[in-house]
Amino acid sequence: MHAAAFHHNFNHFFNQLEPHTQQEASSDQIRIMTSAGSGMIHRLQPRPEMELVLSDFCLTAGTTVELTSLKPMVELGYCLQGSRRTNLASPGQQILPGQWSLQLINAESARLEFDADQPVTMLGIGMSVSVFHDFLTEAAGGRSIDFNKLLGSKTYRIFQEKVDPGAAIILKQLVDGLHTGNVRRIELECRLLELLLLAFRSFLLDAKESKSLLTKDDQARIKLARTIITERMEEPPSLLQLSRLVGLNDYKLKIGFKEMYGNTVFGYLREKRLERAWLLLQEGHVNVSEAACAIGYSNPSHFAEAFRKQYGVNPGALLRHRSGFFS
Repeated sequence: MHAAAFHHNFNHFFNQLEPHTQQEASSDQIRIMTSAGSGMIHRLQPRPEMELVLSDFCLTAGTTVELTSLKPMVELGYCLQGSRRTNLASPGQQILPGQWSLQLINAESARLEFDADQPVTMLGIGMSVSVFHDFLTEAAGGRSIDFNKLLGSKTYRIFQEKVDPGAAIILKQLVDGLHTGNVRRIELECRLLELLLLAFRSFLLDAKESKSLLTKDDQARIKLARTIITERMEEPPSLLQLSRLVGLNDYKLKIGFKEMYGNTVFGYLREKRLERAWLLLQEGHVNVSEAACAIGYSNPSHFAEAFRKQYGVNPGALLRHRSGFFS
């Protein structure tokens, strides 16, 4: 597919906002500032047939955007505030705050609906089918994930779930970088690729069938174990207690958890604790000691050491410069 044909999908969307926009849709920044609404749209094209778009606007009237002659594409989307209804299939899909979605589109037309007087902040990463396949090709040349096989006879498919805390951290870094403009493109593109990897793992790679000896019931119990330790991270159960809570022996839980999530139970818990601490410090409502306590660390020094090892920055420095962008 020619790159210009792919970017038509996005140009078409932004042109539909006219006469609200002051710049052409092909601009890197599109400012909306008329009686119909206000806001800003940031665009970045990290490679041919790929788009990164941050939409941050509020329209004073309910708006429907009609898109036609769409090119087949894959879009990863994050909703930070507001909502959007997408009518590509029956029933229509609604994107809500706190959710991320992976959409596979092979339709000729679509209708996007936005409510009046609703602030909307969304980030989208779109790519052509060839770029999607390129990302999912294995080093040896094979590829088990295929756009057409995922769609089957459908013209549209969506995978959707709550944003993972790890993705939320990278997402905030990426959004801050686009808003301030005080960041190199290579840093933005690194964050973009990190988000894609997390999404592909969450929606496609971890979900696909494998040679695992875990039954569906085993997998459901291990997922429950993950939920329990993340919800009780301040005072998590021991491995033996956790195995009893989910109804698996501790050996199967330990081995199965590592197979499904690529980490030990408590290695995973440590990562999620630190991710939560990062978010708390970024929000600026707690100090370092309070953040440590909130995730179950009784010793702030041990917390600071673990945080620095994980992120390469002291938690106190992050708190002082929480609006900055850390590599």
